[in-house]
Amino acid sequence: MGFCLFGNAAIAAKRALDQHGLSRVAVVDFDVHHGNGTQDLLWDEARTLFVGSHQMPLWPGTGDRDETGAHGNVMNLPLSPGTNGAGFRRVWETHGLPALDSLAPELIVISAGFDAHEDDPLAQLALQEVDFAWITEALCDLADTHADGRIVSTLEGGYDLNALAASTAAHVDVLMRRGR
Repeated sequence: MGFCLFGNAAIAAKRALDQHGLSRVAVVDFDVHHGNGTQDLLWDEARTLFVGSHQMPLWPGTGDRDETGAHGNVMNLPLSPGTNGAGFRRVWETHGLPALDSLAPELIVISAGFDAHEDDPLAQLALQEVDFAWITEALCDLADTHADGRIVSTLEGGYDLNALAASTAAHVDVLMRRGR
């Protein structure tokens, strides 16, 4: 619906499942916009869990909590405009991370969108670099526990170049420090 031409994260998950013998793959999306394309591509894929936080209401207008996938394999974590890092962390700690832990994924694929940054002009979430580093650390912990450290990250949105650069650096610094 406008922001992505290919479902990179979904393609990576399907490739890992179909060509590399994995049986459980998690796709995590913290872009400010709902990952409706990824959700659609994985809706009927019982071997995946798609967990995404996003601002709601906001384009594309999808991502309600009751959109759960054909096999209960979709978890949407809508965030109200103005949600800051504490609110973001609370939602992930309460809902997203426990669901991912329960799946025990053999691979985690991240749709790393940094347009949820407080300086980004397209939305009204108030995350900072430390919040993106925090979620990256938490996902690396899960990858270490369940996936022998296997984690893949794809760059998604970010429209304030300084915020995008700083947020991407914080995310990549964690990945590099963790040996990814």
